[in-house]
Amino acid sequence: MTSELNYEVVRPNGILDGTQAIQLRQEISQRLDKTAEIILIDLQEVTFIDSSGLGALVSALKMVRTRGGKLFICSINDQVRMLFELTSMDRVFKVFKDEYTFKNEFTAKN
Repeated sequence: MTSELNYEVVRPNGILDGTQAIQLRQEISQRLDKTAEIILIDLQEVTFIDSSGLGALVSALKMVRTRGGKLFICSINDQVRMLFELTSMDRVFKVFKDEYTFKNEFTAKN
């Protein structure tokens, strides 16, 4: 018997830059205010991340952890994956292939 996984998904799109970064942090904060403990950021529709976007992801991770939650990322493209590897963000964030894989792996561990 598996327990239902309770999480919120945030789906930014386009270029994750300074403007989108503000929106991303606000959306995650709102989800946390609704008592979400697990946030999954689905980057499937993100084509590029600049330094502001990367900073927003790190800031979001700190915000979620401060509130006792967990943050994960899924569905990154090759360009974003390369950026994560170059900046060692692949060691900071747990990245899943997609939302389906996240649900299966996370549910199996808990």
